[in-house]
Amino acid sequence: MVVALESALDMTNRLTLQPDARSLRIGIAVSRYHSWSTDKLLEGAIARFGRLGGLEDDLLVVPVSGTWELTSVVRALCESGELDGVVALGVVIQGETPHFQFICDGVTAGLTQTTVESGVPIGFGVLTCNSAEEVEARSGGEVGNKGAEALQAVVESAQAIQAIQEWASDNETATKEE
Repeated sequence: MVVALESALDMTNRLTLQPDARSLRIGIAVSRYHSWSTDKLLEGAIARFGRLGGLEDDLLVVPVSGTWELTSVVRALCESGELDGVVALGVVIQGETPHFQFICDGVTAGLTQTTVESGVPIGFGVLTCNSAEEVEARSGGEVGNKGAEALQAVVESAQAIQAIQEWASDNETATKEE
């Protein structure tokens, strides 16, 4: 992990991180529903992990049946104590019924609760779109690959958490020595 602790002009400490997955273990839960898109999101996430220096052995991919099922699997990944971060990949497309809203609200709330309770960062790579065209644009099309973006966000968050813990530990040690 490349971390620089800079003293800014306002006399605060500022962490500067360069995204680096070399020392991180990441889990990815990916929905099989709408696999025409989630496969692309997964490919983007895996490719980004590699570009950031991550090793194949440090990546755990767990397929789940649908986006709704992401919450319990992501929770299990976070509670394993073995991962520095988790990425949730899924797709929900607006239909004619309120089902879309129930799924989107439940998954968002469940993943938020899990990250807050576990302290493990979760990358939100769940596309909530109005059409298949919007999904295509966000799973490797003109808008980019949201799977890759979610993976990078998790790497950056995990690095920040590690750096904060190291900084706190260093400050505790310095205080005890005084």
